[in-house]
Amino acid sequence: MSLTRQQLYDQIRASSKEEYILEEMTRLGFWPKSVGQPTPAVTLIRKEGELRRSLNELIAEKQRYRNKRAMLEDMRKARMAKAKQKRAETKKRREEERVKRAAEWAAEKNLHIVYLGEGVSAGLNKVNPDTAQLEKFGLPVWADAIALANAMGITIGKLRYLSFNRKVGHHTHYQRFQIPKKSGGTRVISAPMPQLKAAQHWILENILYKIKNNEAAHGFVPGKSIVTNAAPHIGQDIVINIDLRDFFPSIEYKRVKGLFCKLGYAEQVATILALICTEPEVDELLLDGRKYYVTKTARHLPQGAPTSPAITNLICYKLDRRFAGLATKYGYAYTRYADDMTFSAKGPAAGKAGQLLRAVKMFVKEEGFTIHPDKLKIMRRGDRREVTGIVVNEKLSLDRTTLRKFRALLHQVGQTGLANKTWGKGKNIISSMEGYANFVYMVKPELGAKLKATLAALLQRADIKAEARSIWTGEALPQKESNTAISGNTETITTPVSTATNGNGAASAARGNTGTDKPAAADKPWWDVL
Repeated sequence: MSLTRQQLYDQIRASSKEEYILEEMTRLGFWPKSVGQPTPAVTLIRKEGELRRSLNELIAEKQRYRNKRAMLEDMRKARMAKAKQKRAETKKRREEERVKRAAEWAAEKNLHIVYLGEGVSAGLNKVNPDTAQLEKFGLPVWADAIALANAMGITIGKLRYLSFNRKVGHHTHYQRFQIPKKSGGTRVISAPMPQLKAAQHWILENILYKIKNNEAAHGFVPGKSIVTNAAPHIGQDIVINIDLRDFFPSIEYKRVKGLFCKLGYAEQVATILALICTEPEVDELLLDGRKYYVTKTARHLPQGAPTSPAITNLICYKLDRRFAGLATKYGYAYTRYADDMTFSAKGPAAGKAGQLLRAVKMFVKEEGFTIHPDKLKIMRRGDRREVTGIVVNEKLSLDRTTLRKFRALLHQVGQTGLANKTWGKGKNIISSMEGYANFVYMVKPELGAKLKATLAALLQRADIKAEARSIWTGEALPQKESNTAISGNTETITTPVSTATNGNGAASAARGNTGTDKPAAADKPWWDVL
C-alpha cells in the first residue's frame, strides 16, 4: 500500500527518520526479521523514536494547557461523558433490579400474603399456631395463608382480594340497604356479595360452629331458638329485659382478631379471618363518572354477615358466664338472644332486682358494651311479660290482639287482594305475612300450620299471584274494567308485628320452625327470596 507524501511526513514526525528507514528496510526485506538480535545502533534508533513520540505528546499537551478555556472545556466534556456513561449504567442496573424484584414479588404473592393494607399487616409474618389450643377446641390447624386458602378451596390471590383492607376503593364486598326497626327508625344491613358470603359461611361451618357456646346463649345457635330462650322465664314474678346499644358495630376488628388468636390460630391466619368477618362503614362518592367507596369508620362486625352472630356469641362467652353466676347468686334465671338479655325470678328473689341491675351495669361496662337505656324493661305480675316477642305469663303464648288482626288481614286479602294492605313495618307485605306465620308456627305449631296453609292457598290464587308478581318485580298490574265494587271494602292493617328482634334488628318471627334460627323470607330482600 503506497502512502501519500503527507502521510509519509506524519509518520516520520511521529518517530524519527532513522526509525522509519529501519522499519521500511525490515518490511521490504533488507533487514530480515529472522536475523538475530539487532545491533546497538538499531536499538538506539528505536529508543530515539520512542522518546520522540513521548516528546511530541508532551508538546501537544503543553499546547493544550496554554489555552486554559480549551483545557477546561475538554475536562468538562470528559466529566460529562463519564457521568453520562455512569448514569446509563446505573439506570440499566436499577431496571434489572426492578425487573428482578417484580418477578420475586409476583412469585411471593403466589405463595404468601405479606401485605393486606394499612394498619392490619403488622403480624402477617407470624405463622406459628398454638396447636395444643386448637386441638383443645377441636379446630383444624392451619399454619399460614397457603394452608387456609387450600382448605377453603380458593387461590391465594382470591383470599387476598376478599380480606384486603382498602381505605379507598372502586368496589365493595357488601350490598347495603335499610330495614325498619321495631322501635322506630331504620337499621342498615350489610349483605355480603356471593364470593365473600361463601367464605364467611365456610368460616362459620368449619370454625365458629365447632366451638361450644355458653348454655345461656340461644340466638343463632343450632338447635335453639326464641322459644328455647323464652321457656326458662315462664310464670316468673319478675322479668327484666336488657338490650345492648349498637351491639355489632361495637365489636371492632381488633377484638375479632383477638378471638381467633385466643382460639390458637397464628397471627397471620387470625388477621385474614378477622378481615373477612369485618368491614368498615363507607361513603359512596362519584368523581369524574366513577364511583369511589371511602372508609369512614373502623372495621367492625357487619349486621347481615352470617359470621357476625356466631362471633358475638363467642365474644360474649365471658359475659354470659359472669351473668349466669350473678343470676345464680341472686336466684334468677338468665338467657341471652343476641343482644337481648333476660333475667327472671320468683318469690323473694324478685325483690333483689335493684342489686342485680347494679351488678349487670358494671359487668356490661367492663366487657366493653353499653346498655340501651330506652330498652330496659322491668315487667312484674299483672303486666304482660314478653321475652323475644313471646308472652311468658303462664305459658308460651302470643299476643292475642296481633293474632286477631293477622287473621283479619288474611280474610281481607281473600276478599279484596293485596292492594292497599300492609303488615308491620316491612315494605313487602308477602314477606311480612310469611314471617309472622312462621313466628306463630314456632310458638304454636298447630295454629301456625293452619295460618301458613291459609296464606299459601291465598298466594296460589291467580289474581293474588298476579299481585304478588307485581310486588316482587315492580311491574304495574293491568287495569281492571271496574273495581268500584270493592273499593269501599279495602282496609289497611298497620298493626306492628309483636315479635322480638335479634341483634340484626330483623324479626325473630321470620326464623322458621327448624330451631336453627335461619332467616326466612321476611328477613331477606326480594332478590334473595326469589
